[in-house]
Parts: sequence; C-alpha cells; structure tokens
Amino acid sequence: MRYLFGAVLITAVALGLGTLLPRPLLPSGAGAQAAGEPSQPATRTVLVLSSAIHTDLALPASPDIVERFGFMAGDGLDPGQPGVAYVLAGWGSRAFYIETPTWSELKPGPLFKALTLDRSVMHIGLGGDIDPAHPSVTELELDEASFEALVRAVLASFSLDGGGRRIVVPDSSYGEYDLFYEAEGSFNALAGCNVWTAAVLRQAGLTTGWWTPLPGLLTASLRLHNGDGVRD
Repeated sequence: MRYLFGAVLITAVALGLGTLLPRPLLPSGAGAQAAGEPSQPATRTVLVLSSAIHTDLALPASPDIVERFGFMAGDGLDPGQPGVAYVLAGWGSRAFYIETPTWSELKPGPLFKALTLDRSVMHIGLGGDIDPAHPSVTELELDEASFEALVRAVLASFSLDGGGRRIVVPDSSYGEYDLFYEAEGSFNALAGCNVWTAAVLRQAGLTTGWWTPLPGLLTASLRLHNGDGVRD
C-alpha cells in the first residue's frame, strides 16, 4: 500500500506540474492575444473538442482549408460538400483508434498497444455546425500567421508515400464522414493524442502545460497560460 500510495502521489504531482508549468517557458509572441496586450484582430477561430480521453481540432471549412484538405476527395470524402462547417483532425494509436469506435467495442489487444507502443494514424472527419458553448468545446482565436502555422503542423503529421501522397488506411472509417491516414510518430501512453494536440497548438504560438496527457489538463493549461483568445 505504501508503494501504491507513492506511485499515486508521484503521478498526481507530475500531472499538476505538467499543467502549471508553461511550455514554452517564455511566450513566443504569437497565438492567442494575451490579456493586457494591444488589441489585434483575431481572424480565425479554431475549436478544441474534448471527450473523456481524446481531443480533436476543428478547423473552419473556409475555401482555403477545403482546398488544402482536398486530397480527401480522392479517397471518397469531399470536404467541399454542402453542409460541412469544420474539418476535424486528431492523432492517435493506430490499433486503439481504429478498432475502438465506441467503448463497448474495447478489446484487450488495442488497449495494450495504446498503453505501450503503437504506430500512429491521423483521423480526419467532416463536421456540421458545432455549438461553441458546449462544455466539451474550447474556442481559440488566432491571428492569420498563427492559424497558418497550426494548419501546417496538422498537415505535417501525415505520412507520405514515395509520390508525396497521403496514405489512407483502407476500410477503417467509423462512418461515411471520416477517414484514417497513416501518420508520423509513434504512440504511447506518455506521448499520446492530447500531447500531439498540445504540440500542434504550440506551433501556432499558444502556450500549453509542459505535459498534458488528458483533455482536461490540456484545456485547463490553455486557459491558464493564454489570454482572452481562449474561451470555454
């Protein structure tokens, strides 16, 4: 019991410090507008969508985003189709992500890979209108340069074949409005999906906690370390 208590205490301290310590330690000058800074118009709104264990980024389906994600149309999913308001992007464990569309379908094999080491995939979906006031949604107001950096970071997470094309994972979607693609990097429990989301947001000049493996820790750190550009 003493060892168990020690392990729990160490984990709690690591999670707390991981949220409270800013990353990067010094602000980059980009990203969400900090409180007290001169007013600068934020031109793009990006959403962080949180579930119990996972976060996705929702990019507004503006003409430039539809064009840059137009490769999906060749794989049977056109981001320019009517009714699309957002392109959704997430990164995760290949086995767990693909084989666990719902908790009722959880299996030991994919869970073991997610807790140890697994290949990674990008999950790209199309979404309609999203209520920004929903408890699972965090709004980020970004200037144009920061938004561009974020989109580049998302696109750089895809693996490419020898011809420079993104590699769709066949027969792996949850439904008619999503696809899985091979991704860069390996997945493990310490560097999982929410750590990827945090890294992409830092590319956009935002400050996150140093280590935020859970959605609640990531969104709490965004509110803590950034200004009025982050809203629940």
